[in-house]
Amino acid sequence: MLHVLDVTFPFFALVLCGYAVARARWLPLEAVPALNVFVLYFALPCMLFRFAAGTPIARLLAPAVVGTWLGCALAMVAIALVVTRPRRIGWNDAAFGALAAVFPNAGFMGVPLIADLLGPAAAGPAIVGLAVDMVVTSSLCIALSRLGTAGTHGRGRAMRTALASMAANPLPWAILAGGLLSASGLELPRLVGRPVWMLADAASPVALFTLGAVLACSRVHAFDEAVAQAPIEDVGRVTALKLLVHPALVFTVGHVLLRLGAGPDAFTVHVLTLLAALPSASNVPMLAERFGADAGRIARVVLVTTALAFLTFSATVAWLARA
Repeated sequence: MLHVLDVTFPFFALVLCGYAVARARWLPLEAVPALNVFVLYFALPCMLFRFAAGTPIARLLAPAVVGTWLGCALAMVAIALVVTRPRRIGWNDAAFGALAAVFPNAGFMGVPLIADLLGPAAAGPAIVGLAVDMVVTSSLCIALSRLGTAGTHGRGRAMRTALASMAANPLPWAILAGGLLSASGLELPRLVGRPVWMLADAASPVALFTLGAVLACSRVHAFDEAVAQAPIEDVGRVTALKLLVHPALVFTVGHVLLRLGAGPDAFTVHVLTLLAALPSASNVPMLAERFGADAGRIARVVLVTTALAFLTFSATVAWLARA
C-alpha cells in the first residue's frame, strides 16, 4: 500500500496545490483559463501524441478494448439515468449527471497516472478509453440531454454544437496523429520531436495543478448555488456510481469476457478498471453549462469525486495488485 501511495499521492497533491492556490487567490481566477488553454491545446496533445506514437497500432485499434469500454459506458449511462430520473429531474440534468458518472478524468489525470503505476504499456488502453468517451459517450449524453427539448430544432442545433466541439478538441486529433506515426514506423525529426517531447513532459504536473485551479473556480462560481439545487444525496448517488459501480462493472465484464475468450487480456482489464476508478472529468461542468443544465450540481460531483478518489483509487490499485 505504501508503494501505491508513493505513486498516487504526488498526483493528488498537485491537484490540491492548484485548488488551494486558486482558492487563496494567489493565482488570479482570471489566469486559470490561460492555464487551461496551455494544457488543453499544447501540453496534453503532445503527451497523448507521444504515448500513441509509442504504442503499437494493434493496441490502439483493439476491438476487444473498444467493445469492453464502450459496452460498460453504455451500461453506466443507463444505470445513471435509472438512478437519477425518478428524482424528478429533467433529461438535461439527468444526461449530464450520467456523463459525470461515466466519463473519467483520463486526460488531465488518468493516462499519466496509470502509465506511472503500470508502465508505458498501460497508456494504449487508457488512450483508447479516453478516445471512446470523447467521441461516443459525450455525444450520446448530449443527445439524451435534448430529449426534453420541444421539437427537433433544439436537438439538431445541440448535436451540431457537440460535433463542432468534438472537431475542435485537439486531444482526439493528437491520438490520431500519434497512431498514424506508430503505424508508419517512422520517427519525428529531432528538431521537431524535441519541443514536442518537452511539452509532453510538462503536461502531467501542469495539467494536475490546472485541474485543481479549475475545481476552485467551479466552486467559487457554482458551488453555493449547487447546495440549494443539488441535494447531497443526489451528489452522493452520482459519486458512488463513478467511484464504485463503474470500476466494479468494468472489472466484472472484462473478466467475464476474458473467461469466454472474447475480451482483452488481464493486464488490459486492470488498466480499464483503474481508468474507470478515476474521478469525473473536469470538462463535464463546462459542457453542462453550455447546454443549460445545472452546472453547479455537476461541479460539485467533480469536486467530491476528485477529493474521494485519492482513497478509492488507491484502494483499487492495492486490491488489483492482489487480485
